[in-house]
Formats: sequence, C-alpha cells, structure tokens
Amino acid sequence: MKIRLIDGLKARMHVLCLAAMCGVMAAGAAFGVAAQDNENAAAGLTTEAVPEAVAPTPSEATTEEVEAAVVAVVDKGDVAWMLTSTLLVLLMTVPGLALFYGGMVRSKNVLSVLIQVITVFSLLVLLWVVYGYSLAFSGGGAWIGNLDKAMLRGVGVDTLADTFSAGFKLPEYVFVAFQATFAGITGALIVGAFAERMKFSAVLLFSVLWFTFGYLPIAHIVWSGPGYLFGLGALDFAGGTVVHINAGVAGLVGAYFVGKRTGFGREALKPHNVTLTFVGAAMLWVGWFGFNAGSALEANATAALAFLNTLLATAAAILAWGLTEKVTKGKLSALGVASGAVAGLVGVTPAAGSVGPFGAIAIGVAAGVICVWGVTGLKRLLGADDSLDVFGVHGIGGIVGALLTGVFTAPSLGGTGGEDFSIAGQVTTQAIGVGLTIAWIGVVSVLAFLIARMVFGLRVSEEDEREGLDITSHGETAYEA
Repeated sequence: MKIRLIDGLKARMHVLCLAAMCGVMAAGAAFGVAAQDNENAAAGLTTEAVPEAVAPTPSEATTEEVEAAVVAVVDKGDVAWMLTSTLLVLLMTVPGLALFYGGMVRSKNVLSVLIQVITVFSLLVLLWVVYGYSLAFSGGGAWIGNLDKAMLRGVGVDTLADTFSAGFKLPEYVFVAFQATFAGITGALIVGAFAERMKFSAVLLFSVLWFTFGYLPIAHIVWSGPGYLFGLGALDFAGGTVVHINAGVAGLVGAYFVGKRTGFGREALKPHNVTLTFVGAAMLWVGWFGFNAGSALEANATAALAFLNTLLATAAAILAWGLTEKVTKGKLSALGVASGAVAGLVGVTPAAGSVGPFGAIAIGVAAGVICVWGVTGLKRLLGADDSLDVFGVHGIGGIVGALLTGVFTAPSLGGTGGEDFSIAGQVTTQAIGVGLTIAWIGVVSVLAFLIARMVFGLRVSEEDEREGLDITSHGETAYEA
C-alpha cells in the first residue's frame, strides 16, 4: 500500500512539474506579446528595423546622399526559399527522424520513441522563442548572448536579420523559425542513444537543461558574430559541431548514465521494422536540402553549392558504407544503406557551403567508411549501449566532417577559401572547435543527467522495460495482437 501511495505521489509530481512548465511558457508567451506591443526597436547585432526613407531624386541630392538613402533589400525569393527550408527541416524531424528511429527499436517501444522525438522537438521550439533565440543570437560576449530579445522582445514584422550578402536581409521572424527547427532536431537526435529504457519525465528535464546550458552556448560561439569560434574563423556551415557532435556526445553520456538495455549482449535486440527506418532515412535526405542549402540564408549560388554537395556526399557515403559492409560482413543491408545516407549527410553538413563537389564526395566516402567502424568496433571499445548509434553516426560523422572541412575548403582542392587559405591552420582551428564542443557538452550532459536522476530517476523498472514503454509509459500499443 505504501509503495502504491509513493508511486501515486511521484506520478502526481511528474504531472505537476509538466503542468508548471507549460504554465511558465504560457505566461512567458503572454508577457512576450505585451512586450512587443510596448517596444518597437529591435535589439542585437544581427537585426535592424526597416528604415522608412524615400531616396531623393538626383537633382535634389548628391551621389553620396542617394547612396546613404538606399534601404536594405528583402528579396521575396530569399524569403520563399527560407520558409521552404524551415518546412524541410521540420520534415526531417517529423516524420523523418521519428520513423528512422521508430523502425530501429523493438515493436513494444516504437510509440515511445515517436512520442519522445516529437515532444522534445516541440518543447525546445517553445523554449527557443522564450529565451533561446536571445541567448544564442542577441549580442553578448564571446561565450553567450544576452536576454535583450527574451520573449522575442523587439522582434516584429519590421525587424530584419542579416544574411551573408551585404545589403540583403531576411524578416527576422523567418530567421527565428529556421533556427528554432535546428535546436529542436538536435534535442530529438539525442533520445536515440538511450531509447527503450529511460523515463519520459527524465528525458524532458534533461532536454531543458542540455538546451539551456549546452546547445545555446555552442550555437552562440559558433554562429553568432561575437562568438569565440566564429571570431577564431572556425567553419561550420550548417551544424557539424552545433548539431551533430553536440547530439552525439550528449547521447553517449546518456547511454553511460542510463545503462545498457536489459538483455544487451545476451539477446538479439533487432530493429522491428527496417522498412520504416529506410523510409525515414529517405525523408531525412530530402529534408536535409533545407538544412544545408537553407543555411546559405539566401537563394543564391552558395545555396546551390550546398544543395549539390548534399546530394553528392550522401550518394558517396551510401556506396562507401555498402562496400565496407560487403567486405567486412559479406552482405549489404538495407539498414546499412540507410545509415550510410545519414552518415554522409552528417559529414557534409559543416562543409556544404565551402567545399567543392569533389571535396563533398571525398567527405561522404570518409564518413561512410569511418562511421561503419563507429557503430561496430568503436562502439565495442566504448562499452556503451548507444541504442540507435547516435554517437557512432552523428558524433563520429560530425567530427570527420568538421575536420575535413578544413582540408577541402582549400581553393587548390576546389573549395571556396581565399588565396591565403592554409589547410594546416584551418584544420587546427576546426580541431579546436571540435575539442571545445566535446568538452563543453560532455560536462553539461553529465551535470544534466545527474540532476535528472536526482529529481525523477533515469530508468524505468526492469519489469516495465520488459513489457515495453508503449504500454507502461503511454498506455497504448503500435500494433494490435
């Protein structure tokens, strides 16, 4: 009776915590609306208000005056492309990543993975507009932004975000939405490492802590003007460090903390539906064009280069993974082909806008081959039950891509680097970025899992795990008997 009472109290505490979180978000959103009504000026280094100026005629002003009166250009084609790219990144997550992960777990846990992916994504998107966007992109120092744009204060239909071309801007709302999907999918990637045995409440609490103290600082130092790695010259076009190494390291830490699945190493824990995983991988490939080419922030030649590189690197990685699997195992599997596609996409992400097409192919081949080792030999060496190979594919693929970006950006190898580009110097800078990301996210993840363990506990009971999280955590099954 006491055990039931304690369990009941814990369940109520979980519900109350989640309700409180939703309440805080709702109150924050209301505050943000009020703040937007009271403030018209945009804050931060990356945005500015649209000036209401009319250029004088040449007969009334000098050439200098006419040039000064020229307003920033918001190209409708750029806006349309960025909105489409944002939608494509959403497609990567739901249904792409959800199906990719869902097919790889056992049938008794498929719904729990789908729910974790979409819930974590949704939670982080909301936190992004509450305070995430401001801490990542609103001014600040070398390591973190400020709260000037918390609750999207000062952001409106008349504020603009910079692109990579002087004089061309985007509506700030577009940039906010695009970057929100990056934050959301990074958190969703992590859940694959400890799938099938972690408490849902602990997953949510960890996600909030990791996002606040892990994702936001890394996004700021890599992508924001004042950021440390940005100033150092580190190249990360679409998220090799910010997204993939970040998710891979956090997932690996989680796999250690949560522990191995019951029966791991003794029972065959096979994917229950490789078809779902294959379809999910195909959707990821399609959506990744928005992820990479959209990171150009414009519909221009850089976006076209990133688009082509995303196509070529993935194709090369699929063939490289398949050949490696054929040589080492004797057969090429559908799961291997799907994993190879993701490895190539991960590898080319930091390089998509700066390397040439043949550099992208080389990165795809390297990622395809090395990630096979990442999910086999390295996985055994690490001794962790990374259920869906988050570190083996995203962590290792991200590291390979980040380092090779420093090589193939060289103009002598077809890249877009300047005449004074130094391969050795850039690879050193890339290595600093990789090392800093691994160290920072490793520490943050350890602390976040410790807190989640103290508050909720990390793991479901062995009985619940054997029955399956679909029934024990969510009260339903994916397939009727």
